[in-house]
Amino acid sequence: MKLNYHHLFYFWKVARTGHLTKAAEALHISQSALSGQIRKLEESLGHDLFIREGRRLKLSEAGRMAFSYAEEIFRQGEELSALFAAGAQPNREILRIGAVATLSRNFQEGFLQPLLNREDLELSLQSSHIDDLLRRLSAHRLDLILSNQLVRGDEQNPWRSRLIARQPVSIIGPSGAAVRGEFQDVLQGRSLIVPGPDNNIRQAFDQLCEYHSLRPNIAAEVDDMAMMRLLTRDTGHFAILPPVVVRDELKNGTLADYGALPGVYEEFYAISIRRQFETPALKELLSQPPDNFLTQRSVDHSD
Repeated sequence: MKLNYHHLFYFWKVARTGHLTKAAEALHISQSALSGQIRKLEESLGHDLFIREGRRLKLSEAGRMAFSYAEEIFRQGEELSALFAAGAQPNREILRIGAVATLSRNFQEGFLQPLLNREDLELSLQSSHIDDLLRRLSAHRLDLILSNQLVRGDEQNPWRSRLIARQPVSIIGPSGAAVRGEFQDVLQGRSLIVPGPDNNIRQAFDQLCEYHSLRPNIAAEVDDMAMMRLLTRDTGHFAILPPVVVRDELKNGTLADYGALPGVYEEFYAISIRRQFETPALKELLSQPPDNFLTQRSVDHSD
């Protein structure tokens, strides 16, 4: 089957407005002619693309997928026309990176550092839920996802998770605290800020506490690493954190690392779609040694 891009363009216009009449007026064709073009596209794809809801048209599941492709195709076409109209040369590579919303900003910046000053590259950064990011990846609206959880692909979803870094999780607290002994002694009597119960770090920490019969005093459960950083810095409480999250505070002495928790790690994954070719920018990012982005100093202090 060879895709008719003329039919796809008409579908895209209708999908954007949600009204057959309005789209027909904008395209300067009759409503019946436009409806016929859409029907031909549906026949060629073998799926209904719209569901009627009164006078409005709602995208079906197949329609949403088709729209995501059409949006990218025709958006780039409009961008290309604008570039040539302005006399510019469209020679910049575009790399679209998604990151799980709770992922450390320090980690993200360190990982992306090699590309931040490239004049020949346009970097698009998007933050969302892992499920939403995977949908965008499957629709080819993202090139890569950064996540702290493993995602397994299958025949329908050819996702590939690549472990790019792994670091111990530490007990982080105010500098100068009178702390000695093993991690059990450090935790004794402390009010702790910990990740939420669905976080992999929290689950490993709970297992460690259960094994050693510890009953930690939880002051706050926080899903967002940026908020954990602020609370650890400003409340005086201790926290269960990967050091990369508070890298600047450790360096300037505001906070201190009171030791790694045995068997508790955070893992960082790069998730992509299996493709025959990887762009040069992606290859550069994925070939970095982990020390580059786990220990590199962050410029931005708003993790």
